[in-house]
Amino acid sequence: MHKRKTFTGVVSSNKMDKTVVVTVSTRMPHPLYKKVVTLKRKFYAHDEQNRCKEGDAVTIVETRPLSKTKRWRVLDA
Repeated sequence: MHKRKTFTGVVSSNKMDKTVVVTVSTRMPHPLYKKVVTLKRKFYAHDEQNRCKEGDAVTIVETRPLSKTKRWRVLDA
């Protein structure tokens, strides 16, 4: 059985119904210049009770496709 991917990020938008946009930041050194850079990715996550607000730190987990862009759901708010 495969383990599901989890990320921790910050809610950047909650304007949709039962959906939040979570921004996940990762710091890593640039492969050539070795300067530490921040990489940001946005994930659309399912929030069944609409309880997440902008700025909340949340944990999201991989799930089956729920819509065209939604493949994550909120695990901890």
